[in-house]
Amino acid sequence: MKERILTSLLTVFVISGIQAQAPSPVPKLVVGLTIDQLRADYIEAFSALYGERGFKRLLKEGRIYTNAEYDFINVDRSSATASIYTGTTPYYNGIPSNRWMDRGSLRIIKSVDDQDFMGVYTSESSSAKLLRCSTLSDELKVATQGRAEVYSIAPTREMAILAAGHAANGAFWLNDETGKWAGTTYYGDCPLWVSNYNDKEGLDFRINNLEWLPYLPVTSYQYITTETKQLSFKHNFSDERLDKYKKFKTSPYVNDEVNRLVNACLSNTQIGQDAAPDLLTLSYYAGNYDHKPNTEYAMEIQDMYVRLDNSIGDLLDLIDRKIGLRNILFFITSTGCTDPEPVDPVKYKIPGGEFHIKRCAALLNMYLMALYGQGQYVETYYDRQIYLNHKLIEERKLNLVEVMTRSSEFVVQMSGVQNAYSAQRLLLGAWTPKIGKIRNTYNPNCSGDIYVEVMPGWSVVNEYSQKVEVVREAYTAAPLVFMGFDVKPEKLYSPVKITSIVPTLAHFMRIRAPNACSEAPMINIRK
Repeated sequence: MKERILTSLLTVFVISGIQAQAPSPVPKLVVGLTIDQLRADYIEAFSALYGERGFKRLLKEGRIYTNAEYDFINVDRSSATASIYTGTTPYYNGIPSNRWMDRGSLRIIKSVDDQDFMGVYTSESSSAKLLRCSTLSDELKVATQGRAEVYSIAPTREMAILAAGHAANGAFWLNDETGKWAGTTYYGDCPLWVSNYNDKEGLDFRINNLEWLPYLPVTSYQYITTETKQLSFKHNFSDERLDKYKKFKTSPYVNDEVNRLVNACLSNTQIGQDAAPDLLTLSYYAGNYDHKPNTEYAMEIQDMYVRLDNSIGDLLDLIDRKIGLRNILFFITSTGCTDPEPVDPVKYKIPGGEFHIKRCAALLNMYLMALYGQGQYVETYYDRQIYLNHKLIEERKLNLVEVMTRSSEFVVQMSGVQNAYSAQRLLLGAWTPKIGKIRNTYNPNCSGDIYVEVMPGWSVVNEYSQKVEVVREAYTAAPLVFMGFDVKPEKLYSPVKITSIVPTLAHFMRIRAPNACSEAPMINIRK
């Protein structure tokens, strides 16, 4: 009898111990933070300026991959965000950039434009319709039969919507004109907590009193050198004529504004409070102020990282206080891009020149007329792509593949052109790592028939936007950090693909990966 009682007691103790030690089977909440233009080299370069709650905490408690790679070219906010949350490249998800030439209408469209849905606190009409495959949020909604709560908060419209996907409860971004948190009826009615925030705590009530001054003594900012010595800086956002909200969105204060709405979300919803996993996608900014180069704002970019460190610390503390980091799976990564750098000064004699895609397209059309007779064979151009007139080529009973091949052979002879790729060559030709990256950016709905690769050091003159972009092939490392949910702290230097993030999250959430994601999850990341 005593042995039976003793055995029963031991069984109870063992089961109780197992239950006490067993972690939550799935995270209550997954939080994704995509930081626009975050650079791994800057994180390391400015490390002496940080406190203990942000980057240093990530280094201590997080699993850090120092080299996360985007497997396609010309990465920007839209293509990066879409790739992160679909787990695939623009070839499949349909989002190659912030804007592109629509082949059907021959008009430039933005990645989230959609006139079928009204804006909320904005005149912009938006949706995720152009995103051609499912996202993590979509799969979570399907798996939980709609019970999961999914919200997306970002400074910019495209990052908010593309992270939210098709089925989220809401996506919110800062209106460039009013400073209000804006949304779209694509996700239904605006939640009351967002309306209350706009009406009582909106940025427009505070922005005229905000000033950006150095957070630390100016003698601390010595990690970027410039020819002209910068003594200090001071920026305010009170002048209506100077796009004050757009400039605010390139200051570190925009990250604190994101945190304020995150606090409202956690305080007024049930996100992270039940057994069904929820998803909160966030975006920060870590680029140069007003998109100007480091030569103009060297001190500002260093202060940006100091304040970014504080914002990350505030976010971690907020989530830990509201839900508990042990109950969430948190990741941080970068868009992997930076603002275009200026042309190098002539005195350094660096080889280069200007490449005008408009002139290139005009010369190509003249060449094709010499071959095939009068006609507008080049329909349009955009960025570094040329679009041929398929209708005319068909009417003349010409071979499209032959026309594309001859076009690329002609274009490659122009000054400043490294290579010219026809769509046929990209899709069906011999594979190389370079062609693979270009192909991953190609999408039949919006890509041209000829892609022009411009030589490094040359400037691409974009006639549509009146911008000049210097071509640089230098590798830019994007960091990736996992934290919370018993993740094993470790620093890893081997390259990983950005498209591995979503299958990893889906694995631990016990849901399907997005339908165009073919990457395997990184499963050995927990203790």
